[in-house]
Amino acid sequence: MDLIAEDEQAFREFVTSEMASLRKLAYVTCGDWHAAEDAVANALVRLYPRWRKLDRPDLYVKTMVYRAAVDETRRPWRRERSAGDAMPDIALCDPAGATDERMRLRAALDAVPPRQRAAVVLRHYLDLSLEDTASVLNCTVGTAKSQVSRGLAKLRESLGGDRTDLIEPSIKEWTHAVA
Repeated sequence: MDLIAEDEQAFREFVTSEMASLRKLAYVTCGDWHAAEDAVANALVRLYPRWRKLDRPDLYVKTMVYRAAVDETRRPWRRERSAGDAMPDIALCDPAGATDERMRLRAALDAVPPRQRAAVVLRHYLDLSLEDTASVLNCTVGTAKSQVSRGLAKLRESLGGDRTDLIEPSIKEWTHAVA
């Protein structure tokens, strides 16, 4: 197999293994599955030409997805709202309570500013170190630490201070459920 074919195969394997976590990161950052799909696609298109030169393509692509997701929410056509957005949400009860808990956590995560939400997800869902989280967010370790801390504080506030010991496991459960 020649070098180009090997690179293409390695890139395909990388995308296959990382796609789910990239989609979740983009969705949690921007809050819209369509915008998340666009952000991941745009990031992967920009990643491929740089593929050979990267030591840590996983961190690089997470940074690109995070930035692309933020950019997607800034585009003028993304600010338009459909008529369905004005309709009130109807909360449905789940006998097992799992759906209600996910909805409650999703609402709480939506109340967290995008950068802090991304920091919390990178740190507690994707299990990145503080250094890797800082690298993805393009900030210092101290800033990443404070973003995670503030994001968790905002989550606790949004959840009303109850069951705060379950926030981190719930983030993982919620992000698995939205995939």
